[in-house]
Amino acid sequence: MAGSGSLDRLVEAARDYARGALSDNTLHAYARDWASFARWCRMRGTEPLPPSPELVGLYLADLAAPGGRAPALSVASIERRLSGLCWGYAQRGTRLERGDRHIATVLAGIRRRHARPPVQKAAILPEDLLAMLATLPHDLRGLRDRAILLVGFAGGLRRSEIVGLDRAKDDTLDAGGWIEILEGGLIVTLRGKTGWRGVEIARGSSERTCPVQALEQWLHYARITFGPLFVAVSRDGRTATSRRLGDKHVARLVKQTVRDAGLRPDLPEAERLRLYAGHSLRAGLASSAEVEERHVQKQLGHASAEMTRRYQRRRDRFRVNLTKAAGL
Repeated sequence: MAGSGSLDRLVEAARDYARGALSDNTLHAYARDWASFARWCRMRGTEPLPPSPELVGLYLADLAAPGGRAPALSVASIERRLSGLCWGYAQRGTRLERGDRHIATVLAGIRRRHARPPVQKAAILPEDLLAMLATLPHDLRGLRDRAILLVGFAGGLRRSEIVGLDRAKDDTLDAGGWIEILEGGLIVTLRGKTGWRGVEIARGSSERTCPVQALEQWLHYARITFGPLFVAVSRDGRTATSRRLGDKHVARLVKQTVRDAGLRPDLPEAERLRLYAGHSLRAGLASSAEVEERHVQKQLGHASAEMTRRYQRRRDRFRVNLTKAAGL
């Protein structure tokens, strides 16, 4: 086709849409996966192209049982590496068949021998959250972090969903959603893996624990009327910048307030900090909300009730007694 300004514009638009097919975090992870595999190939005197299922099978086996001093990867990490390789080959115009027997059988053996139950982060329960909030200062930074914890908990949001919010629709191009404050609470519109979904965060029973009140205070004193909802604060702590926070801030905030609040004093500090992360907020809501399970499932955006139950660290177990119902 003859080149033209209109065609060049369409090419650039198509590239932009293609880049938006995956999140930035996923793209960076897949790029690292390909770089690790290419380095592994070079160290063994071979090349990653063209795709060789036999070579990839050997690579997966080395990840599960490395011969040197490198630590073995978990099954989940190995499967993620394989997804990264499939993506890497696709970007280079070739195809890696995951179902090839040289890959599928090796991966099945790794799962059978090394699979372990997933390590779950501890849930932040309401009493834990109150103790964490009490450690925050009463300055602009403290107002922001208080709103992050309360909105993240009450909405059952992922850390990327929290920091990806804008004040209103179409404020920025990189937003993952926006908010609308109503008399009865907060409507959060989020862009998920399967489309857009809405999350309702109602007002709390007191101003001290109300997520909507905390967010309104942050917006008022930070003078945020447009753009990213949660932004960095200047070094002197007096003004809010226009720079959106990264999702790692949520994880650091959770760990910092857990440490300052002295949660799980029975454990060494390093071990108890490993128990908590940004996902602890989602697990806390799922474990604490005493409502029908379907409401929690909808709030978390899960496709199945089984996925929601994985987040419930404490619940009414054995409420349905099938043993007695069967006559035993």
